[in-house]
Amino acid sequence: MRTRLAIKLHSLLERHFPERRVFLKSDNDTRFIRLSSETQVAAVAGVAVIVGWTAVATAILLMDSIGSGNFREQAKRDQATYQERLNILSTERDARAQEALAAQDRFNAALKQISAMQSELLASENRRRELETGIEVIQTTLRATMKQREEARTELADVQVEAGDGDMYVTALASPEQMNFMTEALARTAQERDQIAADAKDALDQRDELELEIQLMQERSDEIFRQLEEAMVISVEPLDKMFRQAGMPTDRIIEEVRRGYSGMGGPLTPISFSTRGEDLTPDEIRANVLLQQMDQLNLYRLAAEKAPFANPVNSVVRFTSGFGTRRDPKTGGRRMHNGVDFAGAQGTDIFATADGVVTHAGWQSGFGRLVKIRHAFGIETLYAHNTKIRVKVGQRVSRGDHIADMGSTGRSTGTHLHYEVRVNGKPVNPMTYIKAARNVF
Repeated sequence: MRTRLAIKLHSLLERHFPERRVFLKSDNDTRFIRLSSETQVAAVAGVAVIVGWTAVATAILLMDSIGSGNFREQAKRDQATYQERLNILSTERDARAQEALAAQDRFNAALKQISAMQSELLASENRRRELETGIEVIQTTLRATMKQREEARTELADVQVEAGDGDMYVTALASPEQMNFMTEALARTAQERDQIAADAKDALDQRDELELEIQLMQERSDEIFRQLEEAMVISVEPLDKMFRQAGMPTDRIIEEVRRGYSGMGGPLTPISFSTRGEDLTPDEIRANVLLQQMDQLNLYRLAAEKAPFANPVNSVVRFTSGFGTRRDPKTGGRRMHNGVDFAGAQGTDIFATADGVVTHAGWQSGFGRLVKIRHAFGIETLYAHNTKIRVKVGQRVSRGDHIADMGSTGRSTGTHLHYEVRVNGKPVNPMTYIKAARNVF
């Protein structure tokens, strides 16, 4: 049966593809190639397959070309959108920077005004003391002059009573020299009396003028005190709020800075203390309170420099991951993220967020190229996945110093900075410090 089926198939092929011969003739010989029906069918099928494959490949290429064009257009649109977003962020950053500079200028102006007011207050205090001393001298002189005048009047009255008018006349006739002496003495006494009265009047006028001047100086001192007190409130309250928002106990922080303070002059001291057991005057008490507030403001500024109240990156970056439990980008599981991530361009500058000492500057498993800085108050900051480190272990850095370049070393899925803040070895949310500082700096 198979034979018959093969014969029928061969007959069908012979009908459509009869056997053909291709003759190859040379000078000496003639040869031919026999093309059977099966060979012709195979050749036709091969040609059909090649033609079909060519058509399909051409169609695929055309579709891919069209799709690539769409992808390129979409990429251009995405790039334009991203560039527009970068421009907006850059504008916002510049605005924030201008606001920060303006705030710093206002703060410096307030400090300058406080310094000028303090100098003026001390000068006013010295002037007031001089005026009080002058008043005491004038009053002492006035009392002595009035006493001398009264004594002269008493002596004159005694002489008149003892001598009498008739006796004086007889005495004058008997002794003209004595009479002349008495007359001159009385004239001098009267002249001294008039001079004493004039001096007393001048002293009283000077006293009134000095009292008026002291009153005006007191009013001026009250105005200076009021402005200083307002300036202290405006300057100290934002710093105190910044520390409290960061969860830092201000009393302990200020006391720690006070113990370690080593700047020129040391903390401000009260302008006067009584050495005679007397109570301080209201102005002295008020001035001492202001000096204590100025000392506290100075300590707050020192403490703010030692705590990480700053952003580690100033360029245009994206905040990609916060502090807390998150989905691990490598394994997909849930795990704790002890810092915050900022994504940016390769080589973006990274800055120290506070004054401190570098304790690690090199490779660490998982973190890649890592920089650790130890600050005051038991605080430590970490800057991970850097492409380049620009500090050394033991180096002392200040806030704003360039310490590394952003990269993707270690356990990382892309270029970014992993930033941590640890207090006594325990990780805390870095954004607490960054957001607290935005209201002040």
